[in-house]
Amino acid sequence: MGVTTTVPGDHPSTAEAPWPVAVVAGKIKGWVERLGTVWVEGELAQWNERNGNVYGKLKDLESDVTLSFQLWSSTRARLTEEFAQGDHVIALAKTEFWVKGGTLSMQLLQLRHVGLGELLERLERLRRQLAEEGLFDPARKKPLPFLPNRIGLVTGKDSDAEKDVLRNAQLRWPQVAFRVRHAMVQGDKAAADVTAAIRELDADPEVDVIIVARGGGDFQNLLTFSDETLVRAAAACTTPLVSAIGHEADRPLLDEVADLRASTPTDAAKRVVPDVAEELARVEQARSRIRLRVTGMITHEIDRLASLRSRPALADPGWLVTQRQDELTRWVARGSELAAHIVERAERRLAELTGQLRALSPQRTLERGYAIAQGADGRVVRQAADAAPGSPLLLTLADGRVSTTVDGPGPGAEPRG
Repeated sequence: MGVTTTVPGDHPSTAEAPWPVAVVAGKIKGWVERLGTVWVEGELAQWNERNGNVYGKLKDLESDVTLSFQLWSSTRARLTEEFAQGDHVIALAKTEFWVKGGTLSMQLLQLRHVGLGELLERLERLRRQLAEEGLFDPARKKPLPFLPNRIGLVTGKDSDAEKDVLRNAQLRWPQVAFRVRHAMVQGDKAAADVTAAIRELDADPEVDVIIVARGGGDFQNLLTFSDETLVRAAAACTTPLVSAIGHEADRPLLDEVADLRASTPTDAAKRVVPDVAEELARVEQARSRIRLRVTGMITHEIDRLASLRSRPALADPGWLVTQRQDELTRWVARGSELAAHIVERAERRLAELTGQLRALSPQRTLERGYAIAQGADGRVVRQAADAAPGSPLLLTLADGRVSTTVDGPGPGAEPRG
């Protein structure tokens, strides 16, 4: 009979027949090696040189995933560019699994910086997206306070930008107060660190304005301030924010969403903090203008008062009576004359009307010897036929009334027919 030899790993892995660790490691190594070489893009999170070799980590641009790598001295010697931590690169890598240590790493065969054109294209796409969302709209920008109670400053520790802002601000207003939050301003953690600092200062009720300052730098180092998360955090701030990155040629996106863009950290200090000497001079100028204006008004009113007091009516109040006395006498005499004339004319008119009234009055007729005869029924007797013999009559004379009786027709009386 032949002898059957079992090679570890040839049979399926079961609880009864598990694979040894070395077998699993070997299989992983085989799987990894089948991947071959690949082009990979990322950020140099670590770059440590030892004996001509480089050991480091390559970080994903969108997450915290990292992979270790080795760059041997022979390959390093063929590189034509200089590299440092924080650089955005692409690399031709061969993945390797170290069986003994159980670690996965990459051996870099080629390494180059990502082309500037590609970076600019990505940056431009993000710029257009944020602009379409309205984050660059001037209407969103908040005015800076005239004199902030406390200024929040986000900058690198012991950086020239920090010194410039503090020194120039204190020269302009010695009592100015700062709350400084140190953050990394370049490298793989810079965007997250600056974002956290902005949010921390925005939540501080004592901070009235925030300055994000850095003393310039090359294009790739300033990409931190175009990070989408950082830019959106700045746009969401309720506290006015000033961007003082100090880079003119390629403005980071933070400049676009900030409420104010300062060309340098020094400019930021001058824009945020008023100059005490200038403000005192303005106050003194305003006081001088007010003093001149008030003095002029008082002088003008004094002159007006003196002019009024010099007028005859105020200098000699009796002058008004004296000046108008003769005129008043004439008007009184004229009034009396007119009144007498009106009364006289009215009296004449009254006499005329009285004469006319008397001429037409029945009493006047009676006074001339006439009488009014009324029958027993009170009716006026107008014809002789109306007075039958024996009928009573009431005669109205000029000075009274008498009663009589009709005896018969009077002499010469003839009825009228």
